[in-house]
Amino acid sequence: MSSPINLYEHLADELGALIASRVFAPGDRLPSIRHLAQQKRLSISTVMQALRLLEDRGLLDARPQAGFYVRHRHAGARNLAPASVTVAPESLKAPAYVGINNLLMRILQANETPGVIQLGSAWPPDELLPTKRIQQLVGSVGRHNPSLLASVNCFITNEPNFERQVVRRALDWGKLDPAEIVVTSSCTEAISLCLRAVAKPGDTIAIESATYFVLLQLIESLGMKALEIPTHPATGVSLDALELALSEGLVQACLFIPNANNPLGCIMPEANKKRLAALLAQHKVPLIEDDVYGDLCFQSERPWPVKAYDTSGNVLLCSSFSKAVSPAARVGYAVAGRYVQQVAFLKMVSSGATSHFFQAVLAEFLSGRSYDNQVRKMRRSLAQRIAHMSNVIAEAFPPECVISEPQGGFVLWVELPSQVDALALHHTAIQNGIAFMPGPLFSASGKFHHHLRLNCGNAWSAEIETAVRRLGALVHQAADGGGGGQGRLRG
Repeated sequence: MSSPINLYEHLADELGALIASRVFAPGDRLPSIRHLAQQKRLSISTVMQALRLLEDRGLLDARPQAGFYVRHRHAGARNLAPASVTVAPESLKAPAYVGINNLLMRILQANETPGVIQLGSAWPPDELLPTKRIQQLVGSVGRHNPSLLASVNCFITNEPNFERQVVRRALDWGKLDPAEIVVTSSCTEAISLCLRAVAKPGDTIAIESATYFVLLQLIESLGMKALEIPTHPATGVSLDALELALSEGLVQACLFIPNANNPLGCIMPEANKKRLAALLAQHKVPLIEDDVYGDLCFQSERPWPVKAYDTSGNVLLCSSFSKAVSPAARVGYAVAGRYVQQVAFLKMVSSGATSHFFQAVLAEFLSGRSYDNQVRKMRRSLAQRIAHMSNVIAEAFPPECVISEPQGGFVLWVELPSQVDALALHHTAIQNGIAFMPGPLFSASGKFHHHLRLNCGNAWSAEIETAVRRLGALVHQAADGGGGGQGRLRG
C-alpha cells in the first residue's frame, strides 16, 4: 500500500501535470479540498499536503477563505517545454566522445575577468552560509580533539560521527548501510571514483540532456563516451528513451541528477525514480546519482533519491554538504552499494583519506538542529531570488525567450531566440561586464547553442538587476542582428 508521503506527492504530481498542460490555466481556481478528497478518496490532510507542496513549487497561490488558485506567471515568461516528451528511436543520437574541456576552460577564464558581474558559476552565496558557526566549530573541535589536526590516515576510514550523521540524515527515506559509505573530498571526487569503478575507457555513459558540464568533463577525462537522453524540464530524463537505449545495449552506466537537475532545476517524480531503479536493475546497468542539490529542493518534504528504491546495490549515491554549509570543507561521500570495495580502493590510491578533522566539524554541525534550520533558510531565500530574476528576465529579454521553472537549486535555464549564438553572446557580455554560462557547455553533442544558464544565488541588488537587464538588451541586439551580439552597450 502507498505511504501517505507517496499519496500526497502523487496527487501533487497529477495536479501539476494538469497545470502544465493548462487544463487548469493561470488564475483558475482548483476544486475545493473537500471535493478533491472525495474525488480521489484521500484524506483532507493528504490533499492539503499536496496543495501546499504545489504552493512551495510556485504553481499555486492560497487565498484566505477562497481556496487555491493557479499562479499567474509574469507576462513574457513561458514554460520551457510541452507537458510530455515523445521519443522515437531516431531521436537518440549515437554515443560520442566528449570534447568540451578546452571550450569550458576558456569560458571559465573569461568569467574571471576583473569587474564582471558573476551570473555564471553556481557557487552558494556567502551571506547565506553558516560561516561563523563553522568557525566556532573549527575551534571547538580543534581544542577537544587535537589529535585530528596532527593525524594522517593511511587507510580509507570514515570519521565515525560523520558517518553516523550521513546514515541518520537518510532515515526519512531508507536505511543506509555504513559499510557502503566512502567519504571523499567532494561530490565531484565521489562521482569520478564511481565512474571509474563501474566503467572503463570507451564505455558509454547515459546522461541527461542538458546536464552539468563538470559531469561531461569527468566523462571526457576518463576516455568514456556520452549518450544524451531526452530530458523534460519538469519531470527529468525520459525513461522511455532510456529503456530504448538499454534494450539496444548502448549503455554501460548512467549518470543522472534526479533532484534539482543542473541546469534545468527539475525533480524526477517519485514514481519515475522507482521505475528507473527497477529498469536499471533489470538490465544490470549501474546508476551514479548526483544528489548534491537534494536538500535545496523547494518542496516541503525533501524528495527521495533513486537510492531509496535500490534493492540490489545498483545505485551509487553521491553528495556533499558544499552547497548548504561550506564549499571549503571539501567533504563529500559516495554510498556505493555493491561497488563499495572498488570505490574505496580507487579513493585510497587516488587521494588517500579525507580529512577527519573537517569530517568531525561537519558532524558537529549536522548533529543538532543547525543544519535543518540552515536548509530551511536557504530554500526560502533561493526561491525568492529565482523569482526575482525570472521576473526581470521576463521583462527585459525578448518575448520569445523561454524561462525554466526550477524546483530546487539556484540556477535558471533560458532558451533564447534561435538566431542568437550563446557563445558569441557570451563574448559580448564579458565586454559589457556580465558573466554567464553558455548552453553548449551542458551538452556532449553541441546542443543548446541558443541557451544560457544564470546563477540566481547572489543576494538580489540593484547591481544584479542592472546586469540582467543589460544582458536582456544584448539578447535583443543579437536577435535583431541575427548574431550573438556585437560591441559594448553604452551605460
